[in-house]
Amino acid sequence: MNTEKIVRTFVEYFQERDHRRITGSTLLPPPGDSVLFTTSGMHPLTPYLEGRPHPLGRRLVNVQRCLRTTDLEEVGDATHLTVFEMLGTWSLGDYEGSLSLDWGYRLLTDGLGVDPGLLHATVYGGDDQTGPDTASLQLWQDLGVPVELTVEDNWWSNGPVGPCGPDSEIFLWSGDTPPQSTPTRDDRWVEVWNHVMMRHRRLEDGSLVPLPQRNVDTGLGLERLASLLQGQSSVFECDVFDPWRRIVPALWPLDEPSLRLVYDHLRSAIVVLGDGVRPANTGRGYVLRRLLRRVLTVLWRDDPSRGLGDLPDELVSHTLDHFRQKVDPSDVRRLLLEEECRFSRLLERGRQVLARSRFQGPLKDEDFQYLHDTHGLPRDLVTSLRQE
Repeated sequence: MNTEKIVRTFVEYFQERDHRRITGSTLLPPPGDSVLFTTSGMHPLTPYLEGRPHPLGRRLVNVQRCLRTTDLEEVGDATHLTVFEMLGTWSLGDYEGSLSLDWGYRLLTDGLGVDPGLLHATVYGGDDQTGPDTASLQLWQDLGVPVELTVEDNWWSNGPVGPCGPDSEIFLWSGDTPPQSTPTRDDRWVEVWNHVMMRHRRLEDGSLVPLPQRNVDTGLGLERLASLLQGQSSVFECDVFDPWRRIVPALWPLDEPSLRLVYDHLRSAIVVLGDGVRPANTGRGYVLRRLLRRVLTVLWRDDPSRGLGDLPDELVSHTLDHFRQKVDPSDVRRLLLEEECRFSRLLERGRQVLARSRFQGPLKDEDFQYLHDTHGLPRDLVTSLRQE
């Protein structure tokens, strides 16, 4: 089952249950949101989760592209991507979490063909402020799905203050052996779908108050689910990466971890550019700049003649089309090459500056500050150049 069919099956399943499909937003969060990028489907819906009526009603479904900078260091493993798509559903003060979980179970098993014996759930076990999520626990027990109770792992929040609540996560077994142990004890259990019972607001003093309505907010990572349904060992082997795996290894011979980083970071940079972000020294622009510099550092490590000019137009166009971005691929390509030239000049200047006698010994914080403020050399770039 390819990703297009997974999306179609997911959306139609919930439309049959009276959910209205909303258009996914860009990676740029709505005004007033403190995050740099949209990290989940709920970000654009925050006002409606807090009580404002949504124009399409109380049951919603969508496909949202997301970016998580917190996962940058984990990219290259089997499950993490910087930019990914999230399938989401919402009950805005309508049905409860146990019904959402029941629908989720039946979509996975009946609609997508997952063996029920390969599923495991986790449920919030309660703390001194809120009790255990007994409704979710009972639902899983009735369905015969093994359950593990946790506390911190099954409490969802959007930050230190704001909407929050217990969640129940659905895991799918990815091992070659029959399922064993539990999700917190064996990482072969891969989380695929999180159902948040968003009922509370945490105040600045740490206390909880009820939200105006009891919501359910769910998120399912498309590429992660696709790789499992397609019998692949990592997200980089699902069908959305087919063109990258076909073209890039022949273009730039790299080891597997380096190839995964290049796939992810270049693909993510194209999407970020497609949503209107431009390279800069701060904020969103610096995230974009960092992605491209990490790619170029890998490419130039073994062969300085490599460059983004080698990248075929097909990969740029494929990525923009997949994420439904109406942007001229030639404009994206031009911006990539401009940033490559800028980074090349910065590296040359950095090598000349660091060759000075004052920078030959161990660097202090004030040295890093001077290099950044005077010469535009970020700390991570200085560290990388000193390791050459």
